[in-house]
Amino acid sequence: MVTVAQPQSPAAAPARRVPAVRHLGPNWYACVMGTAVVGGAGAALPGHIPGLRRVCTAFWALSLVLLAVLLAARSLHWHHHRDQARAHLLDPAAAPFYGCLSMALLAVGGGALTVGRDWIGTSAAVALDAVLFTAGTAVGLAAAVAVPYLMAVRHRVEPGQASPVWLLPLVAPMVSAAVGPLLVPHLPPGQPRETLLLACVALFGVSLLATLVTLPVIFGRLLTGGPLPLALTPSLFLVLGPLGQSTTAVGQFADVAPGVVPAPYAEGFGMLAVLYGVPVTGFALMWLCLATAHVVRARREGMRFSMTWWSFTFPVGTCVTGAEALARHTGLVVYDGLTVVLYAVLVTAWAVAAVQTTRGLFSGVLLAGPRPAPGAPRPVTARTT
Repeated sequence: MVTVAQPQSPAAAPARRVPAVRHLGPNWYACVMGTAVVGGAGAALPGHIPGLRRVCTAFWALSLVLLAVLLAARSLHWHHHRDQARAHLLDPAAAPFYGCLSMALLAVGGGALTVGRDWIGTSAAVALDAVLFTAGTAVGLAAAVAVPYLMAVRHRVEPGQASPVWLLPLVAPMVSAAVGPLLVPHLPPGQPRETLLLACVALFGVSLLATLVTLPVIFGRLLTGGPLPLALTPSLFLVLGPLGQSTTAVGQFADVAPGVVPAPYAEGFGMLAVLYGVPVTGFALMWLCLATAHVVRARREGMRFSMTWWSFTFPVGTCVTGAEALARHTGLVVYDGLTVVLYAVLVTAWAVAAVQTTRGLFSGVLLAGPRPAPGAPRPVTARTT
């Protein structure tokens, strides 16, 4: 069969300029999130390992570079391939990933204050975090409203399609709640500090309540609908995100509350850090075991690498920071040990995902368009994108 090239109209010409970014979806921000959390979580590990903080700072710097590159590439995507960008928004499998943009901004911003200040200075770190926190929170709140709205009125979602990916836009405000308290000490004393702290508590509530009404749907689908498709199986780790991040958030509230809110409330935050964090971490460990069992099964059945493998990084990283918070507020050595174990899992997962992603980029597989279904008719015109 001869393929005949059709003349391209002037309106379609821009799509040819940057074909490499046509299929670059918002899920790619997971690379930034996973890289940033390796640096941020490693900075608070127990004990003193020579050179560890410099390595963590290097991971943060890498995440900053990745964020800048992806923001530029996604801008080109929206400028030259608006049809594909709109298709992502109208696809119930892709739209939830817009929450990843918010979390990427927030993760890099929070890392600026935890480790990035070693290289760029405290003033620059505060300024960078303030910008990224503001932008990330605004994007996160927009996604938390817009994506469920689109799923309700535009998408056609069947009960059997419930997926942990639905949690992505809902957990973004929880990331804001966890990193926002880092900025509290840098605000003027009095109402500015208290306002930001209580705003973070409100963001905590937004995400927590939304997660509580969504998680049963996901768990119910898993029990009644059978295992997820092989490519989606790693997304089970996404459930760890709101669990670990909420534990991190309440720990951060307790860290900054003294002197910011009246004494009774400051003591209440200290109690919440333990009374909330301990049981939620217990459930997170149970879910980690369940998700790991599903992944092992999927791997045995032929699961290959896809971008969903980045689900092994940021959610596990939030459990690391959650365990670090519990170690601070309980003084129990067992949480120090849990932190080290989970961090080892995080670094291993990041290394595997990073290597496979690099290979996929150089081979062109990850940026290629979806393959036609078996038996589909061949196109009669040349591909123009």
